[in-house]
Amino acid sequence: MGKKIRVAILEDHPSVVDGYRYRLEPATDIEIVEVLTYGEELAPFFAQAKPIDVLLLDVNVPTSATNRNPYPIHQMVPKLRSLYPGLQILVISMYKQRSVIKAVMQSGASGYILKDDRQSLAELGSVIRTVAGGGVYFSKEAHEQIADKEVDGTLLSPRQLEVISLYAAYPDSTSAEIGKMMGLADATVRNLLSAAYLKLGVRGRTAAIARAKELGILASVDVYPKPPPQS
Repeated sequence: MGKKIRVAILEDHPSVVDGYRYRLEPATDIEIVEVLTYGEELAPFFAQAKPIDVLLLDVNVPTSATNRNPYPIHQMVPKLRSLYPGLQILVISMYKQRSVIKAVMQSGASGYILKDDRQSLAELGSVIRTVAGGGVYFSKEAHEQIADKEVDGTLLSPRQLEVISLYAAYPDSTSAEIGKMMGLADATVRNLLSAAYLKLGVRGRTAAIARAKELGILASVDVYPKPPPQS
């Protein structure tokens, strides 16, 4: 058996955690290694834990047992991504506001699932595999909240175009491999890809490539001729 995807959870409702455990029980390649209740538990846990691949968390978890205010997710997410470049963060929340979703994604999250999105939660194992591999995942409604209504290929930055182009050339590459080709960190590649999704009005890598081809913008991007480096 190959290496398991190590998952940690930050969630203060035991019934929600039980639901995650139930959904992930059949996934023999995914291991829940820790469940945390408060935001202030994250830093000390990551400091002493073996590498974690995916962190599932909610937006509204209390900071501590004595401080019931929501922990500072917009500070914590980029901090964790900076300290642990291999970590992917998947937010699962009831909050549907455009401003919240957009801010969370811009801070460095790898995806945003709504707690009433039964389909995505039923496929939680597949979603975790997607983000663990450097992909981005949205609930349909969450994506609609922040997707640009007017799609224009010229709005993509040169770096966003480059990312899409490289994924079109090397569709099986991870974000870390693409990052090595571009001279960028894994997290930066993921952020570029997420921003491109929003601007193209799509939810996944394959759809982004197809949409870019429809807009006629892939041909204008230089693709590296060398294959992605081996890990």
